[in-house]
Amino acid sequence: MSDVIGGHCDPRFDTLRTALAEEISSGEELGAAIAVDIDGVMVVDIWGGHADAAKTRDWGQDTIVNLWSSTKPVSSLAALVLASRGLLDVFAPVAEYWPEFGANGKQDIEVRHILSFTSGVSGWDAPFTIEDVYDWQKATSQLARQAPWWPPGSASGYHLLNYGHLVGEIVRRVSGKTLKEFVREEIAVPLDADIQIGARDEDEGRIAEVIPPPPLQIPLDVLPKDSPMFKTFSAPEMVGAEVAHTAAWRHADIGGANGHGNARSLVRALSPISLGGKANGVQLLRRETIDLIFSEQSNGIDEILAVPLRMGIGFGLPEPMSFPMIPEGRICFWGGWGGSAVTMNPDQGATFSYVMNKMGPGTTGTERTLRYSRLFYEALD
Repeated sequence: MSDVIGGHCDPRFDTLRTALAEEISSGEELGAAIAVDIDGVMVVDIWGGHADAAKTRDWGQDTIVNLWSSTKPVSSLAALVLASRGLLDVFAPVAEYWPEFGANGKQDIEVRHILSFTSGVSGWDAPFTIEDVYDWQKATSQLARQAPWWPPGSASGYHLLNYGHLVGEIVRRVSGKTLKEFVREEIAVPLDADIQIGARDEDEGRIAEVIPPPPLQIPLDVLPKDSPMFKTFSAPEMVGAEVAHTAAWRHADIGGANGHGNARSLVRALSPISLGGKANGVQLLRRETIDLIFSEQSNGIDEILAVPLRMGIGFGLPEPMSFPMIPEGRICFWGGWGGSAVTMNPDQGATFSYVMNKMGPGTTGTERTLRYSRLFYEALD
């Protein structure tokens, strides 16, 4: 069965190769990839299956896919790179860098509140369309004008689609570069990571087709119209996963949802967190900045996801009820709609990622995510 898998896998992690082969052979996976880096060595880099529903294209070494919210860790990393360079203080008000954002009661919202989903600005006031999301100036200006939907810092509320706009505008004000540009020039190129916000036209032929999951069961019809959950999921109205196939989506700068890459590129981009800040010969982060990630910012029921969520600065921290695949310890992580995931483990010098194109149900991982993650941690330990 292992002949359906390409790439290489250290024998220590053979259970991962076997599991991926089984999931592909059973049809639970269409196409997928898994990567593991330990101490700067890519000990697992495997892939298999198909890049399209018709099974006319194999998932190959350089296949990439829309990463959904697994894009968010890369956007978080962009902000932390600026923090490491002393150009951004995560404890400073956002308005210090983006003055317009201080309007309408947001003057005390700090950068860390955005990075931990606790800003109270988890979406756009209606009316707002998906086309408006593509318009950077309109999208960020509206976020700057509106009031927070709950007291900033009091609770997390998942910044579903606007996370990259909030982080990205801070990055732009500080660095002079758009989030797309910053990720490309300061993260992807130095780390040799095949990852990007959006996708270039020339990459179209290697982008895997997304297979949508069952619809999310969001009870919008019974939610109070002024609740953060209703507002977040209704403006813009929920779009299907097929939007990832459109040119408008791929051309946009949506650092919360339209990153394109694969397991290898996520691991390469985020491994500095696991390796003391240095990867591919590049010192990207200071150790003190990595420590910030593990400073707990919230721990409770998320206002948007309605599940327990424990947030550090820029990343999720272990929370056994919602994320049973993540053990206790000095671990940070995040995942994407449909099941993709990336975890950083500084105490073991290890980074793990899984991406796929056949999306599973739910918002906090799938049975496949759970299986691969558990096998990774069993082999790691």
